[in-house]
Amino acid sequence: MPLHTNTAKPAVVLVALGVVFGDIGTSPIYTVATVFNPRDPHPVPLEHQNVYGVVSLIFWSIMLIVTLTYVTLVMRADNDGEGGIMALISLLRRWGAETHHRKALLLAGLGVFGASLFFGDSVITPAISVLSAIEGIEVVDPGFKNGIVPITVAVIVALFYVQRRGTAKVGRAFGPVMVAWFLAIAACGIRGIIGHPEILAALSPTYALGFAIGHFEIAFFALTAVVLAVTGAEALYADMGHFGRTAIVRGWLFIVLPALALNYLGQGALLIADPRAMSAPFFLLIPGWALWPMVLLATAATVIASQAVITGAFSVAAQAARLGYLPRLHVIHTSAEREGQVYVPWINGVLLVGVVALVLAFRSSQSLAYAYGMAVTGTITITTLLFFYYARTRWAWPLWAVLTGGGLLLVVDLLFVAANLTKFVHGAWLPLLIGVSAFTVMLTWYRGREIITAARQEAEGPLQDFITELRTREPPLIRVPATAVFLNRGRDTVPLAMRTCVEHTHVLHKHVLIVSVETLPMPRVPESERVQVDALGYKRDGIVFVTVNFGYMEKTHVLDVLRGLSTKQTEGKIVVDEASYFLSKLEMVRGRKKTMAQWRKRLFIATSHITADAAERFGLPRHRTVIMGSRIEV
Repeated sequence: MPLHTNTAKPAVVLVALGVVFGDIGTSPIYTVATVFNPRDPHPVPLEHQNVYGVVSLIFWSIMLIVTLTYVTLVMRADNDGEGGIMALISLLRRWGAETHHRKALLLAGLGVFGASLFFGDSVITPAISVLSAIEGIEVVDPGFKNGIVPITVAVIVALFYVQRRGTAKVGRAFGPVMVAWFLAIAACGIRGIIGHPEILAALSPTYALGFAIGHFEIAFFALTAVVLAVTGAEALYADMGHFGRTAIVRGWLFIVLPALALNYLGQGALLIADPRAMSAPFFLLIPGWALWPMVLLATAATVIASQAVITGAFSVAAQAARLGYLPRLHVIHTSAEREGQVYVPWINGVLLVGVVALVLAFRSSQSLAYAYGMAVTGTITITTLLFFYYARTRWAWPLWAVLTGGGLLLVVDLLFVAANLTKFVHGAWLPLLIGVSAFTVMLTWYRGREIITAARQEAEGPLQDFITELRTREPPLIRVPATAVFLNRGRDTVPLAMRTCVEHTHVLHKHVLIVSVETLPMPRVPESERVQVDALGYKRDGIVFVTVNFGYMEKTHVLDVLRGLSTKQTEGKIVVDEASYFLSKLEMVRGRKKTMAQWRKRLFIATSHITADAAERFGLPRHRTVIMGSRIEV
């Protein structure tokens, strides 16, 4: 469950509007125009019957995929308040490990590919969203055409720069803008509907079904553009850890969904009244006096659209690191209320480079539209499959309900996937390439981590046996009058630096603290629960094990905690500021064992270089920190 219960407050809904709904909320800018784009390899003829069918298909796609699949069903599956496909993977892995269920573990692996596709979506969304809004300037004044790409790049760079301020602060700034945006697009939609109120008939599913069945050869290819109306659905789920399910559901049902429906209906009405509006139906729906303000508002809204997937990417990356699919990244928690609000500098930098590269390469939103749908449909399909499997096995949903409901939704999802595959050579290869690349990195890191962990545990050996061996060692170790602090991952094995120190120097400090740092799922840990000290079975030998607990909002500065330990706890007087701090650093090299292919070993070693610096993370004094390296073969 979410970490706090006030997610239904209007203020939280407002902030959620500023972060979560930007992507799906700005899709009207380019969706209808892309469907009827005459330069499309499979254009949809602009006829009255087709307009009704397309608008109905857009509306019911939103209802089935966003409202039913995500808002009503999938968002019920949270991992301690966290959402997104990585949360589903975590739930399936936990369930599979508890029950030794191989299918659950295999599906978790499929989910990793879905998460990888989401990274492709996170690169494409800022590019297409901001480009589509800036292109509105061309509608106002064609002379601005050459400035579209430079302005887009400048806006994107500014967006990524402000990410360090945190999701909540960004959301508070963006929330009122998105309220104005949804009110504006709803008003424009109503203006179009008044001109042709018959378009309201498109709300009936019969038009969508009639278009899909009666003109399947047209409707099938139209799905490649219709899917643009549901982009951002996964972002709703991925950002659930930022704001909680209730705020997102209320924002969707009471603000976002009505505004989107009205605007799509209004664009359909405009095309029926004036087919020449096909070039830019969204902007041509706006009255002339409001065109410039709306272009500016659209630009702000598409910046916010990018925010939705950027924060989603931060959440997915942070969860992937916790699950062992990525190295330990430098993650900054930006809220004391919600653990899910994070900023990941490395991911932010990679996304910035990728987005700018796409803008410079494709240079128009319509060119990027072909690439957009593949990542979205792939992630949606995998999420749907994982959810219904989890609902059946974990929640014991009736088989008939899973087969009927899940089967219907998967058929819809797979139709979108099949349609987008027809655009493979026109750009759909791009998100697949990004997804496959990210998937390869994540699986390689997971496998390499297993190999290294097993080798490290063998090299370290059991901690309790090592302590007993020290007491019976002949000749006894020389104990020098000083304090050593060894950072360790847990209490089961010996710190590699400690074993290396003893074996090579035959010397041990008089006072030894083996420290393990744990980060708990709470913003701040009470001081009464901060430290646990264990003598490891032998008192007065000067060796103690210290477990230090921090909340996720707290700086994991070990020295501050060690200063508060009593002489009794440390089995003697220690001076923390004069102690020596030892870290174990592994140098990974390619070995001859056939644990992985050689190219995967190279990839694993290269990926290890982005691991966050341990000394900085634990607040250790650089001039008193000793890093002892060990070589382990992959």
